[in-house]
Amino acid sequence: MIQTLTRRSLLAIAALALLGLLTARPAAAQTYELKIATVAPDKTPWATLLKDYKKAVEKASKGKIKVRVFLGGTMGDENETVRMTARGEISGVGASTGAVATLVEELMAIEIPFLFRNANEADYVLDLHLLKPMEEAFKKKGLVLVMWSENGFRHFGANFPIKSPADLKNKKMRSQESFPHIEMWKALEASASAIPTTEVTTALKTGSVEGFDQALLYTVAGSWQSSIKHMTLSAHIYQPAVIAFNKDWFDKLPPELQTIVIDEGRKIVRSGRAAIRKMNPKLVDIIKKGGVTIATLSEAERQAFVKKTAGVAAKVKASSAAVRATVELIEKGLAEYRAKAKK
Repeated sequence: MIQTLTRRSLLAIAALALLGLLTARPAAAQTYELKIATVAPDKTPWATLLKDYKKAVEKASKGKIKVRVFLGGTMGDENETVRMTARGEISGVGASTGAVATLVEELMAIEIPFLFRNANEADYVLDLHLLKPMEEAFKKKGLVLVMWSENGFRHFGANFPIKSPADLKNKKMRSQESFPHIEMWKALEASASAIPTTEVTTALKTGSVEGFDQALLYTVAGSWQSSIKHMTLSAHIYQPAVIAFNKDWFDKLPPELQTIVIDEGRKIVRSGRAAIRKMNPKLVDIIKKGGVTIATLSEAERQAFVKKTAGVAAKVKASSAAVRATVELIEKGLAEYRAKAKK
């Protein structure tokens, strides 16, 4: 009996000792997967930006965050991937503000035609006046605003020359699926159709649309210039882009990893913008070499477009109180910047 108890006691002690050893071992560090979708093709500044972001986050997190970037619309069109991110089907998205505005309506305010005169004005307003308010607006829609990026000023491309608003009357044009864009085309009396980005090339080739407006970067990246004969450097809408995360995914990260994914993004904002803007002259050359005639609006021609689309701002403001407040923030920032520029 004593031997049996002793044997049992020894077994119990051994089991407890083994359990102690097991629990004393450090648990394997938990890793998190970040999937970012974008319609930007590979070998573009946008692709480079996201790949740089991937490297920076994985290094800073010491491998605790594994980043996967899905390029070229492989996860869906811009509007679709924005909503997939909000629903938590993917953890992140890189998209134009026009696409994100279909969910975060305040962003519509940024894309009023002829709102910004140049990129410096846009940078000042986005970074100093809109970042914090937009962070809150994104959260309400289940998103986290990580960083601004760049799509750029949009220009007209078509199979016919465009030098005045009259040139667009009744023309079949592609519109981005965004309220300010649709209203702009209405003001210009064009016959516009809202078509997803991934379907534009087909629409141009089949003739269901005769033209579009787009930034130089995406025009070339999507090879849209191969289906047109004329491009007018109108710079009528400045369109930033954003990287955003699903809020639930972000909230599950430890605080130190939350800091990393935000900080590493914001470190490359300026360099990302600069890289894209530096490419613009080269992009114009690529378009020109493809046989497309390039035109630039004179100041008088530009003012004709400004006058024709002037009513769009009021319609955007009237869309909601939140959008109106955002427009007023932008106007305040622009007034501040322009006053400083005069000194």
